[in-house]
Amino acid sequence: MARSTVITIGTFDGVHRGHQALLAEARRLAGSVEGGGRVVALAFHPNPIATLAPQHAPPTLTEFDRREQLLRAAGADRVVRLEPSPALLGLSADAFIERVVSEHAPRAIVEGADFRFGKGRAGDNHLLRELGRARGFDVSVLDPVTVELTDQSLVTASSTMTRWLVQHGRVRDAARLLGRPHELSGVVVRGDRLGRTIGFPTANLRTAVLLPADGVYAGRAHLPDGRGFPAAIHVGPRATFDAPARTVEAYLLDWRGPLEDGWSGAEEYGWSLRLTLTSWLRDQAKFDGVGLLVEQIRRDVERTRALSNCEQPDRTSPHSAHQTKAVPA
Repeated sequence: MARSTVITIGTFDGVHRGHQALLAEARRLAGSVEGGGRVVALAFHPNPIATLAPQHAPPTLTEFDRREQLLRAAGADRVVRLEPSPALLGLSADAFIERVVSEHAPRAIVEGADFRFGKGRAGDNHLLRELGRARGFDVSVLDPVTVELTDQSLVTASSTMTRWLVQHGRVRDAARLLGRPHELSGVVVRGDRLGRTIGFPTANLRTAVLLPADGVYAGRAHLPDGRGFPAAIHVGPRATFDAPARTVEAYLLDWRGPLEDGWSGAEEYGWSLRLTLTSWLRDQAKFDGVGLLVEQIRRDVERTRALSNCEQPDRTSPHSAHQTKAVPA
């Protein structure tokens, strides 16, 4: 096999700007090969921590199918899923790289400054360079990517920081790290149909992706047929109806639903939906009656409509834990 493959290895959860920089450098190096090389991303899924210490496994920012799409968009020609089995994670650092070399024959490996590999994370970039000299591949190590948030603080683009921002409702700042809005992808399931009784029928999303802080968000809903609609998105329990379960409900503006919309073979439930979160609108609040709730939902919808074509400031710091809880429908 011609040694024209450039590899990058990681979990790549979120495919944030740091990951995108790795793919861009790998693409640059592959392009320097006469006739053109290829870029291969070796992506662990699930996170190895889920095997080593399941109780400490971080929540997922992107499911693997979406992660593969994003890695390819960032420059990968091929994405190989690495199952973090005990056997794979038990390989020594030398043995892990030997496996990579035997399977992919890389001419170069591109990694970040904090890259670790092999059993017990014993391998680092210093060892990787030594192994590269012995086995005939180059090593390129990139500095961390720094991003300025809306409060002008500087942070390193990482999956951990992205999760923190999402969990605190700072979706605009999360978008700065990701290079795009955070997404909730999953399947539409039947809810209790309370929204339609007050004039705001919602799509109830079942997702395995990390949810943002409870509240109401403006965003966009992406349908299976490729169309997109502005969406007012509620995350959390619905206090006005004394419904404690944490749910994700999206009201799609100017859409009649799958049955009335005329989809071929459309079903009311069971279809895929992707929601992008662009702006935080408000915290939750328990309303004294459905009438007041409906008035607030109307305001949420109008703000969502206004934000669909322009940017607005978003909150940049967590609200205190004792604030009232909220619910749109």
